[in-house]
Amino acid sequence: MTINSQRLLERFLRYVKIDTTADDSSTTFPSSPGQAVLSKLLAEELRQMGLTDVLVDEFEIVYATVPSNVKHQSPVLALNAHVDTSPETTGKNVNPQVIHHYTGVDLPLPANPEKVLRVSDNPELTALVGKTIITTDGTTLLGSDDKSGVAVIMELANYLVEHPEVPHGDIRLLFTCDEEIGQGVKHVNLERLAADVCYTLDGSGSGEIDVETFSADLATITVKGINIHPSIGKGRMVNAVRGAARFVELMPSDKLAPEVTEGRDGFMHPYTIEGGVAEVKIKVLLRDFDARQLADQAAMLQSIAKQVEKEIPRLAVDVHVRKQYRNLAEGLAQEPRAVKLAEEAFRRLGRPFKQTIIRGGTDGSQLTERGLPTPNLSTGEHNPHSPLEWTCLEEMVAACEVLVELSQLWGKETKN
Repeated sequence: MTINSQRLLERFLRYVKIDTTADDSSTTFPSSPGQAVLSKLLAEELRQMGLTDVLVDEFEIVYATVPSNVKHQSPVLALNAHVDTSPETTGKNVNPQVIHHYTGVDLPLPANPEKVLRVSDNPELTALVGKTIITTDGTTLLGSDDKSGVAVIMELANYLVEHPEVPHGDIRLLFTCDEEIGQGVKHVNLERLAADVCYTLDGSGSGEIDVETFSADLATITVKGINIHPSIGKGRMVNAVRGAARFVELMPSDKLAPEVTEGRDGFMHPYTIEGGVAEVKIKVLLRDFDARQLADQAAMLQSIAKQVEKEIPRLAVDVHVRKQYRNLAEGLAQEPRAVKLAEEAFRRLGRPFKQTIIRGGTDGSQLTERGLPTPNLSTGEHNPHSPLEWTCLEEMVAACEVLVELSQLWGKETKN
């Protein structure tokens, strides 16, 4: 098979220039207008390919089908990617840099001299000499998470339309919004999707099949003080900023923090803080592969809140915890072919692969929890959520090739 790598590159560059930064303070869905812009663009491109059932629903979620070309009834395969990007780094005015025939050197990012993509920090670059590397300019994220996945699925659809000789069953395409803020599957209509198995294209590097994710909750800590002019503040002012600072100080930093954990370790991650003397809000990510540990993390935050209230009289500290997603491992056991056929796709291509775990989550976590088994596949993402984010075109091409094989493998199966 020959994937059109130039067209794939052009797709990716077109998509990343649309600002789709998710906004977790928004009350709308999707949380930012750029997501609707990209969803509508994807729908139009799918119609131009000749797909006839393309739908953008009221939540700007895109549904479409590459129809079956086999005579028997095979399982319906769904492919998913999300159009939004992380709010941790801006996705506005993305100016991607394309480095052809990469030579193995450190890559300074042109708009920010302080940002350098160093081989010592990115050892996977050493295996990509001669390939095409795409970086940011150092002032924004790139959006490879997950516009690499979006571009790969779109190119797969285009390839199958152009190559009707490739046998496959019905393939549903699903592009979701607000995955980065834990809302990606909230409005997905599984009856409309009507799939038996799904894969998210939202993984790092190449050759990885993600079979576990974190379980995740979001804690919002509201610190309420009493504001008054500082000139008359003695005995009357209660400074919520000081209370918030004390709260974060009491959170463990030698354990249960992203900076000091790896592998199967969980963490509590304070990632935003905003407000003033009267009120401050702190948002904290709670993460563990064992969902039962999340309750212990929440209890620790409650204990810290009580201690801060004790130390600073008249200060009020409220901890609110919201469920986000759960580890997909248990749900995958309900459809063992999901992982088995992904592995077979790599074997057919003669490529190495491994089962991996994600210290994060995907839309697949919630899809699996809702009854649709959804492993995650590599799509060439590196350093997500960062101005040092980058991707490799050849890794995206490889992801397309895996999907072509996977489409044929599921097309040979018989629906239960």
